[in-house]
Amino acid sequence: MAALIEEAGRFYSYYNLIYLGKAFLFTILLSFAGCGIGFVLGAGLAVMRHPRIVSFAPLRWFALLYVELFRRIPFLVLLMVVFFAFQLAGADVTMFTVAATTVALSASAFSAENVRAGLESIHPNQWDAAEAMNMGGLTALRRVVLPQSWRVIIPPSMTYSVGLVKATSIASQIGVLELTYAAKILNQKGFSAALCFGTILVLYFCLCYPLNLFATSLEKRLAPSRNR
Repeated sequence: MAALIEEAGRFYSYYNLIYLGKAFLFTILLSFAGCGIGFVLGAGLAVMRHPRIVSFAPLRWFALLYVELFRRIPFLVLLMVVFFAFQLAGADVTMFTVAATTVALSASAFSAENVRAGLESIHPNQWDAAEAMNMGGLTALRRVVLPQSWRVIIPPSMTYSVGLVKATSIASQIGVLELTYAAKILNQKGFSAALCFGTILVLYFCLCYPLNLFATSLEKRLAPSRNR
């Protein structure tokens, strides 16, 4: 323990803290960019799968195939597929772009299911009433269905996003500067694993715990309206 305390003085130096800070920032950017883009794509896929909005069956089948495919691919495998796909295409992109694309693809598939569940939670009579008022599918979605379905969509989407933040640690496998990669580099420089990975454990906790509290608060706030 005494040796660990002595080493901590060298570990928490100015340059190491700057390095960890950059990794922490990249982890936040990777998580929020990937989840944000993924949620938008997932919402579009959920809308494409709804027969009252999209009547063209092949388009609905495509959305269904996309969701079922990407929901069943492990994150690490998907990361490697995206990495080599960019290489085969000859695209000169950063590893951060590869990782963000992977997060977005994974998030879009799961978000599509959350949005689909929210849309299907609205009674068909609501759609019928909107159509009786001469509303089109998208208009009914925007003015009638979405205002009621957000309470079903948001809580599970937030919970999944927290889990995806932790999954971004796998991006260290391709050299993305995020927390896990930073810990591995510092460990290779001779610092103890207890300090390196113990530090990023605390940083992950500081990032995920407020998000988890926010998700729990949303779920409690929206649950009574859903149960009525």
